[in-house]
Amino acid sequence: MQFRQIFDGVYKIDNKLATKNLVRGNRVYDEELVDYEGEQYRLWNPYRSKLAAAIINGLKELHIKEGAKVLYLGAATGTTSSHVSDIVGGQGIVYCIEISERSMRDLLKACESRANMLPMLQDARNTEAYSSDTGICDVLYQDIAAPDQADILLRNAELLKEGGYAYVAIKSQSIDVVKQPEMVFKEFLEAVSGKFKVAEKIDIAPYSKMHLFVALQKK
Repeated sequence: MQFRQIFDGVYKIDNKLATKNLVRGNRVYDEELVDYEGEQYRLWNPYRSKLAAAIINGLKELHIKEGAKVLYLGAATGTTSSHVSDIVGGQGIVYCIEISERSMRDLLKACESRANMLPMLQDARNTEAYSSDTGICDVLYQDIAAPDQADILLRNAELLKEGGYAYVAIKSQSIDVVKQPEMVFKEFLEAVSGKFKVAEKIDIAPYSKMHLFVALQKK
């Protein structure tokens, strides 16, 4: 078995991405579990996770680390956020904001055995509803299908520490189905440029089409 670490808490096992399982034996989305030298790892499917796709497609730096406090916007059913939970470990925390009651039911199941995942049924546009719970976070992660993705990011930027990083999956078809994706991405980055500078831009095809994954640093 080939095994190597590529980021803090992120590994390649036989060329497949994985995180060390925070809760041994726990699966969130029927992912494969692999035991190696006394530890257990969860294989991380890039077709189910845009962060995994970005890592595979060349993300250079990952600021989600052990002990980090992460504000996760659009946690859905908990696939990616559970891997973030693995990475930040028992000393970290993942605030999982999700607006859909249907998705929240599955998210709650994912959070049941993971004490560092805190689910919140909230609209990410209404930061006042959860800001007192989250406080200022180390990292912001956003994966929301909405026309106002840029505005949502700017609203939540107030909950990100100075110099902190935001990771955003920009969904062109959710913003404007008429414009070319490249124009949508350009306009998104221009809209947030007063608050963020671009650190990395990654095309995450073929795993997710018409998306641009960006790492942004708060100014």
